[in-house]
Amino acid sequence: MGHKIPYIPIDGTYIDYGEIDISFWTNGFWAGMLWQLYAATGEEKYRKSAVVVEQRLDAAMIEFNGLHHDVGFMWLHTAVANYRLTGCETAKLRAMHAANLLLGRYNASGRYISAWNENRPGWMIIDCMMNLPLLYWAAKESQDPRFLHVAKNHIDTTINYLIRPDGSAHHIAVLDPMNGELLEHPAGQGYASGSSWSRGQAWAVYGFALNYHHTGDSRYLDIAKRTAHYFLAQVSQSGLIPRVDFRAPAEPEQWDTTAGVCAACGMLEISKHVGEYEKQLYINGAMSILRAIEANYCDWNVETDGIVGGGTVAYHRKEETHVPIIYGDYYLLEAITRLKDNGFFIW
Repeated sequence: MGHKIPYIPIDGTYIDYGEIDISFWTNGFWAGMLWQLYAATGEEKYRKSAVVVEQRLDAAMIEFNGLHHDVGFMWLHTAVANYRLTGCETAKLRAMHAANLLLGRYNASGRYISAWNENRPGWMIIDCMMNLPLLYWAAKESQDPRFLHVAKNHIDTTINYLIRPDGSAHHIAVLDPMNGELLEHPAGQGYASGSSWSRGQAWAVYGFALNYHHTGDSRYLDIAKRTAHYFLAQVSQSGLIPRVDFRAPAEPEQWDTTAGVCAACGMLEISKHVGEYEKQLYINGAMSILRAIEANYCDWNVETDGIVGGGTVAYHRKEETHVPIIYGDYYLLEAITRLKDNGFFIW
């Protein structure tokens, strides 16, 4: 596949999504896989292909208008990874540019980073928790505390408006951009307002674990654990494969394996930060989910693209239901390297 930018395979073959939408939020995950493989093997072919993907994303920077809150997903897996592993100064500049774009989306009155574009200045989403590590990296590299302040303020607002008392997560909160007042919780990619989109829950599990890793704030670890417990309780009722929405009607059955592999990575991260008596709960939970997905949804046929099948983009998006999606493969690879203790910490 080389320097193609994959998303969802069509008839078993990836098209180059970079030729369709160079600013699309998933465009860094293939490079992230390449950097993981380079870190594990030292093989130059992985580095070279990852660098080409990174260079292609320059077009998204130039276009600018298509960029969004997911610049962390795009450039943590490309430029930041490159800089960390090779010391490339050009990659560092790209990453700092991306971090400043994310910083620029901050709403100081509401204390949140705005999601998406299209005249939605008051929208914040749980996904953004996974992008905040870009700000921590920038804070450390630049010695500029603004990046850290914005990240922590956004997390506080996330706790207030997106995390429910039972540990479940809203996907979206719409705030008044002038004063930060909560207006509503739309359905987003879940079934309905008030439901429980499983990949959003996975973003919460892993996102809070990562933010604890970077800050040491025990509140974040507590919420990571609470959201993980909720996730485990839900998948225990469905054969360890996450439904697209944990609060959707029983029929039709819809699954999202990508939520499972992402949440498993989050649980493995949590296991690094808890005591011996707790550690095994999260390792066992992650392993159980990964085994169930591997047994039921992984396709190891080298003649077809995509390994983890059964991924679903959103509850009401039928054309992207039960398909391989590139980030499912990324999180599976990351989970494997974590379990083998030879992973590269890309976040």
